[in-house]
Amino acid sequence: MRHEILAAELIRALRASRSQTAFSRHLGYRCNVLYTWESGRRWPTAATFLRVAQRAKVDVAAGLRRFLGTSPRWLQGDVAQPEVVARLLEELRGGMSIVELARRIGTNRVSVSRWLHAKAEPRLPELLRMVEGASSRLLDFVAVFVPPQDLPECEEAWRELEAQRQVAYGLPWSHAVLRALDLNEYRALPQHEEGWLSNRLCIPLEVERICMQALAASGLIVKRRKRWRAHKVLTVDTRANPQAGVMLKAHWANVGLSRLPVLEPNQEDLFSYNLFTVSEADWRRVRDLHIAYYQELRSIVVASEPAERVALVNVQLMRLDEPVRS
Repeated sequence: MRHEILAAELIRALRASRSQTAFSRHLGYRCNVLYTWESGRRWPTAATFLRVAQRAKVDVAAGLRRFLGTSPRWLQGDVAQPEVVARLLEELRGGMSIVELARRIGTNRVSVSRWLHAKAEPRLPELLRMVEGASSRLLDFVAVFVPPQDLPECEEAWRELEAQRQVAYGLPWSHAVLRALDLNEYRALPQHEEGWLSNRLCIPLEVERICMQALAASGLIVKRRKRWRAHKVLTVDTRANPQAGVMLKAHWANVGLSRLPVLEPNQEDLFSYNLFTVSEADWRRVRDLHIAYYQELRSIVVASEPAERVALVNVQLMRLDEPVRS
């Protein structure tokens, strides 16, 4: 993704049909600042960009809540503030180290550290790089402000992401199949062997066939040298479609249940539970720990090489003393 071009397209889309001069004045500038932004001669800071979106009638706070899937306190009040940008980036990076994040976005760690601690502000292209490097969800972030399909720089990538989502929602096993195609053992095969994936994933052969057909039809896999490979794997996040997310979570919870080792426990697989009472304050601490664990896990997975295992992690934390909301 060319972040400078994407930044210019974002600003242009927010301006819509208004002239650069008129929108510059609408933002409170006497000069034609929109020209300098859209031409890439200068860039707004991250907080200024959020203010621009607000002036363009975007409900930034509501969009960021959908993007994050939570309603943190720091999204209350005026969100077009450097401190809010820093909290957002800190939330996205999870357990990823500053050194690793700096490496991913091609920026020195001192700058990254200053952005995360609100001692300096990233410019808009740098904000886009930070979001992509920290979360791999840049397209969903763009969707907070404008429809990504309306931006030439990310139009194709958005179509691919939406195709992956549709396949993932309709055929949950398809993403496990997609991951298995990255395994070193599969790549070492002289050619694709029908049944290899189903044997490795312990799924019916018919499920393998259906998933492969759907992945190929959507362009998510291509055949090279007699083997299939992922054409482009993007992060499929379900927060934009909570109902689909619930369905997928139920599917993978049932997979875990079906593989619960009852008779012959596999010492490599872990199935644990802990039932306890706890204070309200410590319940919050446990919940924060749960989130931190999952974020750290994701950062390990992203950096892990070589591809030798396809794994599933199901982690549930719930209050048993409150009724389920219908």
